[in-house]
Amino acid sequence: MTREERFQKISKELGYSFDGEIKVGGNYSPLVQHQDTIYISGQIPRVSNDVVIQGALGADVTLEAGQTAAKICVMRAIALLLKHLGSLDRVQKILRISVYVQSSANFTQQSEVSDGASEVLYSLKNISWRISITEECPSRN
Repeated sequence: MTREERFQKISKELGYSFDGEIKVGGNYSPLVQHQDTIYISGQIPRVSNDVVIQGALGADVTLEAGQTAAKICVMRAIALLLKHLGSLDRVQKILRISVYVQSSANFTQQSEVSDGASEVLYSLKNISWRISITEECPSRN
């Protein structure tokens, strides 16, 4: 099974399509390439025009929904790579992903949310997925 076929399989499992335009929320480029390195801007769990998961983990969003949100975000990033490169076979390694988790003051499972994104990368096979993950939470003032 090719990476693109695996990507489509994951899309079906999530119940969302990432074939259309990956909309951005502002006046910026969602992807920039410098030599052999590609930088992808931050992603939110938006499918088509809808942000499908909203709220704070530990308050109004479950861990499972947070993991799904992380999967949607990384699928959006992979869709951008696929559109830009024409094939996921051109991806040699993913160096880093940053996962920003909106959560309540008592939520402590940010790393489990990040695992949703890692799971997608692992499922694509043959992409180095032992990556640096940065988990960041907004200030809880």
